[in-house]
Amino acid sequence: MISEPILFFSGKGGVGKTTTAAAHAMAATDSGQRVLLVSTDPAHNLGDAFGRPLGGEPTRVAGNLDAIEIDPDAECARYIEQVKQNIRATVRSTMIEEAERQIDMAGRAPGAYEAALFDRMVGILLDEAHPGEAQGYDQVVFDTAPTGHTIRLLTLPELMGAWVDGLLRRRTEHNRERSQWLGDGEVPEDPLYDLLSERRRRIAAVRDLMLDPAMTAFVFVLTPEHLPVEETRRALAELDSHRLRVGALVINKVLPEEADGTFVARRREAEAEHLAAIEQHFADRRRYYVPLRAADVRDLDDLRAVAGHLRD
Repeated sequence: MISEPILFFSGKGGVGKTTTAAAHAMAATDSGQRVLLVSTDPAHNLGDAFGRPLGGEPTRVAGNLDAIEIDPDAECARYIEQVKQNIRATVRSTMIEEAERQIDMAGRAPGAYEAALFDRMVGILLDEAHPGEAQGYDQVVFDTAPTGHTIRLLTLPELMGAWVDGLLRRRTEHNRERSQWLGDGEVPEDPLYDLLSERRRRIAAVRDLMLDPAMTAFVFVLTPEHLPVEETRRALAELDSHRLRVGALVINKVLPEEADGTFVARRREAEAEHLAAIEQHFADRRRYYVPLRAADVRDLDDLRAVAGHLRD
């Protein structure tokens, strides 16, 4: 079983990420671990897997397993309000209205959604879940959106870290010039600099967690078909370039040996080609194979049955 304290399940849409992530979480809690399962996919169906509605706060769904579905619209609104509160402490009262108008416009710009989602993810890891620590969850499992969206989200610590570094350098220069202009040599108080420094610290802390192979693993789910195999190849290369380690692959919906019939025989021929490609391209990755089921996953016993294929 994949044992790192932080897991991200990713892959192309429709390959079974949610079922696989939920099955792994079930197996982990059945083995005695305390687990938090978090969906960052706007098209939530994690609650459907457990047959109950979920929200933005942890809900107990089985054993020591809690689950969250992050509402991106609510997180974006919360994020914008938090930025406004920070700005109110740093600008003159006559400028607040214009500053908030600019912030509202920025909240509708491309990237704001990812920034809000990332902020919530940082809060879960650093302030709420404390994965791997004595007072926290043993494991935090993220069920993510399809590949492209997830890669943008996971590379945000690197991108935002560089962006905040630039802001801090400009703020340092501004404060130095101000100190020279005042002529007293004292570094002026700067709430904005303090806010940026704290944000930089949190981004660095999360990035350290994500780059630590003892803490974090990325699990890619794919089916033995041409498009998922090719998308997985590209995604792994991109994650490798950002030093984000993919710890395992789950090859889902593999035709079971007992399946028969002419149609299945033809599908099996096509599948054999893709399974060979998976063996070739991902030979250095840990791999789990989950057979196609005759019926849908509908309850906890079904999830446990899937989890039985995710063991070493």
